[in-house]
Amino acid sequence: MITELGHFALVLAFIVALVQSVVPLVGAHYRWPGWIAVGEPAATTQLLLLGFSFIALTWAFVTSDFSLQLVTANSHSAKPMIYKITGVWGNHEGSMLLWVLILALFGAMAAWFGGNLPPTLRARVLAVQGMIGVAFLAFILFTSNPFTRLATPPFDGRDLNPLLQDPGLALHPPFLYLGYVGLSICFSFAVAALLEGRVDAAWGRWVRPWTLAAWVFLTIGIALGSWWAYYELGWGGFWFWDPVENASFMPWLLAVALLHSAIVVEKREALKSWTILLAILAFGFSLIGTFIVRSGLLTSVHAFANDPERGVFILLILAVFMGGALTLFAARANVMQARGVFGMASRESALVANNVLLAVSCLVVFVGTMWPMVAEMFFDRKLSVGPPFFNAAFTPFMVALGLILPLGAIMPWKRARIGKALYTLRAAGVLALAVGGLTWTMQTGNTLLGPVGLFLGAWLVSGAATDLWLRAGRTPERLRRLPRADWGRAVAHSGFGVIMIGIAGLMAWEKEDIRVVQEGESWQMEGFTLTLNEVRELPFDPSEGRNYDSLMGIVTLARDGREIATLRPEKRNYPVARMPTTEAGIDYRALRDVYVVLGDPQGNGGWAVRTYLKPLANWIWAGSALMALGGALSLSDRRYRVAAGAKKSRSTPAADGVPAE
Repeated sequence: MITELGHFALVLAFIVALVQSVVPLVGAHYRWPGWIAVGEPAATTQLLLLGFSFIALTWAFVTSDFSLQLVTANSHSAKPMIYKITGVWGNHEGSMLLWVLILALFGAMAAWFGGNLPPTLRARVLAVQGMIGVAFLAFILFTSNPFTRLATPPFDGRDLNPLLQDPGLALHPPFLYLGYVGLSICFSFAVAALLEGRVDAAWGRWVRPWTLAAWVFLTIGIALGSWWAYYELGWGGFWFWDPVENASFMPWLLAVALLHSAIVVEKREALKSWTILLAILAFGFSLIGTFIVRSGLLTSVHAFANDPERGVFILLILAVFMGGALTLFAARANVMQARGVFGMASRESALVANNVLLAVSCLVVFVGTMWPMVAEMFFDRKLSVGPPFFNAAFTPFMVALGLILPLGAIMPWKRARIGKALYTLRAAGVLALAVGGLTWTMQTGNTLLGPVGLFLGAWLVSGAATDLWLRAGRTPERLRRLPRADWGRAVAHSGFGVIMIGIAGLMAWEKEDIRVVQEGESWQMEGFTLTLNEVRELPFDPSEGRNYDSLMGIVTLARDGREIATLRPEKRNYPVARMPTTEAGIDYRALRDVYVVLGDPQGNGGWAVRTYLKPLANWIWAGSALMALGGALSLSDRRYRVAAGAKKSRSTPAADGVPAE
């Protein structure tokens, strides 16, 4: 019964979304207060209906209701409870329901916390958000209904993809969707501003918290996916330039550009057209990511679906929203006149350079991701674009970004002197050069990757510290009184530097050893002694939360005769899904990981074993956590919550607004 109610709630949510997309928009056009006021209760009602629908689907998974086709295809009665719950979004239909639930959540939050917005602008924001909801609810109801029943329910299900039965990947999609879908509210603000004919400093301040929240969630989601790939896939890498990885990375890059561009709109009333365009494109690339994951055009270990019909529907949604928004942008571009004038050497120019580097980086990733498909469709050629292309084409832009970021952070608005800014950062530059030089001296081999990466990381971290010190007036007591946004910016920039250090260290100095090892045999690896004590067989036993059978190696890790850790690499086999997985045994440390993978048994009774030494690997995820923390600190700044309203109350439309023509 509850599943039927969930289906009914989904249909009602579609109807409410239709109302939300039409009534407030008409009311804003004609200035009808009653119609304008419909947006807030409609957004709240849509959220409640979709929340109930999602709970109903979750209940079906928890109770193993195999009369639902989705539960049969993605669950099993022997599966641990945590994976019964996460199985709700571990498939195409369920993940799309989560998608629209988060969409409704952001719409409802705009209704609840948008009291400082002009009523007509808020009505238009909610209407555009409702239109996106209509499109995706239609997609779910007509092509991807999660509540489809089976005429003859089976005794048991076919189980969830074993790769998804992992805590890291259980959390990865919700955070990723909070970021993906969170950018929809930025899109709605951009389109609403174009309809309103008003883009000013207050608009820049309103849009920044939403962009920041979406970016924080997207950062966490990407980091969780990277960490999962590192320890779960058995390849030992943190990023493979997989099409679906790129699909989440492209909107992340544009969201970073949008954050910095919105600062210029807020502080200087410049870059208005560019900021609106970024808001449109950031959500557009989120839709492109949805298309890539669900169309079947590009294959990936992460892909949810392989259905061209669904892909065409999503492509149609993409064309309608991007085409409509860009057409409106072209029609309204002449009214978004920039007011702020700035010199070539200024903080505005540094932020423009930041935006150009990020946008071009996104274009490089987009071309590399889509080119194999284009080549096959139009030139009948099968091409593979892999890490060598992305590393060579993408890295220079990130190096340039790392170089200018500390400089731009301390430069004043409107006009600056580059020589003075460089002099202010002299201590940071000396420290960074010292770190790079020391690394070059100590490393073996002649690769520049390690020294350059550590130089850039040290430059970013020390530059962020210098920025804080200057903002505190070189007074330690004032550091504690600095706004949280200042601390957040410094922490986020430092996190970027820490990530650079981790990536450079891992790629420059990683060591690998592959050999056949007998049980009881020891081998050496970069000063470590590893011993394969035994290989145990663990049988299928749902009572212990084990819905797989396993071969587990017991490996002792020692150094200088002292045992450091016991590693347990596994080869698992899921009999229901008939799929094997690899679980690496990893000794995590601050400066290095020792990473062991158990391979196949050999004819002489031994086992293939791969061993890696991975320097600074954990700095990648520590840096990601710092970036997310920095965003959260900035988001908690009280000025984000009250200044938009204060600015609005101090200004008049004639002073701040751009009149519609």
